[in-house]
This record gives sequence, structure tokens and C-alpha cells, in this order.
Amino acid sequence: MNEEYIDNVKELIGEKDADKVKELLIDLHPADIAELCNELNPEEARFVYRLLDNETAADVLVEMDEDVRKEFLDILPSETIAKRFVDYMDTDDAVDLMRELDEDKQEEVLSHIEDIEQAGDIVDLLKYDENTAGGLMGTEMVTVNENWSMPECLKEMRQQAEELDDIYYVYVIDDDERLRGIFPLKKMITSPSVSKVKHVMQKDPISVHVDTPIDEVAQIIEKYDLVAIPVLDSIGRLVGQITVDDVMDEVREQSERDYQLASGLSQDVETDDNVLRQTTARLPWLLIGMIGGIGNSMILGNFDSTFAAHPEMALYIPLIGGTGGNVGTQSSALVVQGLANSSLDAKNTFKQVSKEAVVALINATIISLLVYTYNFIRFGATATVTYSVSISLFSVVMFASIFGTLVPMTLEKMKIDPAIATGPFIAITNYIIGMMMYMGITVLLS
Repeated sequence: MNEEYIDNVKELIGEKDADKVKELLIDLHPADIAELCNELNPEEARFVYRLLDNETAADVLVEMDEDVRKEFLDILPSETIAKRFVDYMDTDDAVDLMRELDEDKQEEVLSHIEDIEQAGDIVDLLKYDENTAGGLMGTEMVTVNENWSMPECLKEMRQQAEELDDIYYVYVIDDDERLRGIFPLKKMITSPSVSKVKHVMQKDPISVHVDTPIDEVAQIIEKYDLVAIPVLDSIGRLVGQITVDDVMDEVREQSERDYQLASGLSQDVETDDNVLRQTTARLPWLLIGMIGGIGNSMILGNFDSTFAAHPEMALYIPLIGGTGGNVGTQSSALVVQGLANSSLDAKNTFKQVSKEAVVALINATIISLLVYTYNFIRFGATATVTYSVSISLFSVVMFASIFGTLVPMTLEKMKIDPAIATGPFIAITNYIIGMMMYMGITVLLS
């Protein structure tokens, strides 16, 4: 999918040469066609879609970049979206697509879906929070009754499998549709035909509820090496399943959001977003940083006499501020990572702070001693800068470590994304506090 290939496709589209464009697309995977469409404008993408069969067109739309897909959907009538795409999608993909439309267009699309059962499933899934298992699950799966015999089970499985692209597990339910187990395909071959499903199924399978958060679903799938996991309602009925590919997509998106948030971006942006969107994403934290910088300069401005008496103190302002910011960011990053993968519980705040304090004590001692040795050689033992910088550096490292641990754990308890604490917030706060400590200690020791 190089630039020459894309330019060639664009040129053929401009010439309305459908046969040659179709020839170029015929051997491509839907994900590759989606990558191509990401480089085309909506009208060019529309030309490409007219050349695809319905199932391929639906697969391509799912794989497209979210922003490009939204632009493309905006130019399509609701009936086309319903009959050309939604009708050929799994329910989880259809729900993701519907969430990108406004409420009026959602209703229009739903009204054009011919399969009433599919439309009902989509409506039901739209009611769930998109960050929970219910909002991510699909309803396409193979289910068998625990009281069926092997021949009856095989017959039903064949009928259900005809409508599915992939089969991950065969789920066993009772007469009330409650999940009872998983039916191993090997058992179907090796068990006598008179056996009932309930006698050969694997009981008590790992499952999640509709309100289980997505990050918890991902952790369960990773822990038990699953390719899919059943989703139950409040009374144990099987209502859907989540596949590993859907979870990985969500994990990747969450990781990107957290990384951008930690980098000081207030909203999700891409490199190809317009100037206005990128500016509005970056500006808030830059303004906060500017205010922090002004506040810091006001603090330093109150110590003119100290700088006049000890001008060499100014040399260590970047060291104190930078070290505080770095230490705080390290501590908060470790905590946020631990909270994300559940290796750390927000309830264990005291234990984590105590551990971080010990680590900080070791680091602070080593750093301050090294700086003291350097200043001892450069300025002598009696110079104020020799001991004030070391003491300040020790204090700043201790404070930044504990502060960087407390903030994300407190945010987690308040149900606020702790990733905020790994970015500019910690750096700016530690810089200001560090300067106040530095100047205060210097004045006391002068």
C-alpha cells in the first residue's frame, strides 16, 4: 500500500475506470482495502465501496479509521447504511457503527433493517455503557441445550454455524437460557451418541457480567488465555460473548488515550487531524503550564536579596525543578500502571506510599550526596550553596515520590482517570513546590 499504488487508484477513480479499480482490489484483504480508503476522500471511498460485495464492504467499513469512517457515513443515506453495511455485520460491529451516528440517524438506520431480530439486538446492546462487557459483546454464537443428545446437538450446531463467520466456543444452556458449561468439540466425536450434553460438558466456565468494565474483561481473557468469553445478565442467562480481537482493539484505544492524557493532550487526536482539533487538544495544559510558570517566577521574585547574596543559587533552579518533575512522573507512572493491570489496589495506599518512601529515601540520599560532593569541590565546605542544594534536593525527591504516589491513587478512589497524574499536572506541581522548598531552605541556612 505504497504512495504509487494509492496514486494509481486515485487516477483510475478520477477516470471512472471501475473495471481496473476492481481488478486492483480483488485480491486485497478487507483490512488493506480499509487502509486504502483511509487515504481517499469520502467520494473516492464511495466509488470503491460500490465495487465491493456486501460482506466485504461491511468488513472494510469496520476496519476503517474512525474519523474517516465518520466522514464517509455522513454522506451516505440511512437506507444504504442499513442495507449495505449493518445487515452484513456482527451485532458488536453494528453497535460500534451506530454509536458514531446521532440519535436521529440511528433511528432511521434501524427502521431500514429488514431483520427485526438483528435490529432488536442492536437496540438492546445500545442501552449498555460502551465501556462495559454489555456494550462490547456480540450476540452471534453457537448454543446447545444441556438435555440434547449428541445427534440432536450436532444437527443444531450445523444450522447455527451456517450463519456465523467464526466459532470460538459452543456454550451449553438450560431451558431458562442460563449458562451451564462449554461443550468441547472433541467430546462430540469421542462420546457415545446416547450421551446427553450435560454429561460431557465442561462445567462452570469463566464468564463476565454485562456491567463488567472492559479493562477487567481484558485482564480475565489475558489471565486465562481465552479467545472468547461468555457474557451473562444479572440472573445468569447467556446474552452474548466477547472475542479477543474486540478486547484488543479496546485495550489499544485505551492505551492511546492514557498515553495522550499523560502527555498533556486533553482529547484524543491523530497526526492527520486538522489544526483546530490539534490546537484545542494541546492548549489547555499549555495554558496551565504557563500559569504555573508565572506562579513560579512570582515565587522566585520574592527572593531577590537571596540571589543577590548567593548568585550561584540560580544555577541549580533547573536541577531542583527538573528532578522533582522527573521523580514525580516516575512514581505516578508506576502507580497508574499497577492500577491498570490490577497488580495494585487503591485500598493499599498506605502500603504503597511506605514502599515508595523507602525507594525515595535511597534515591534522595544518593543524589544529594553526589551533588554535595560536586559543590564541596567547586564552592568549598562553608558555602551556603554546598549544603542548601543537597538538602533541598533530598526534600524535593522525597516529596515528589510520595506526592506522585498519592495523587493517582486518590484519583482512582474518586473514579477519575489516574492517567492525568502522570503528565504535566505532576511536573508543574512538583516544580512549584520544589522551588518553594529550595528558596525556603536557602533562607533558613543563610
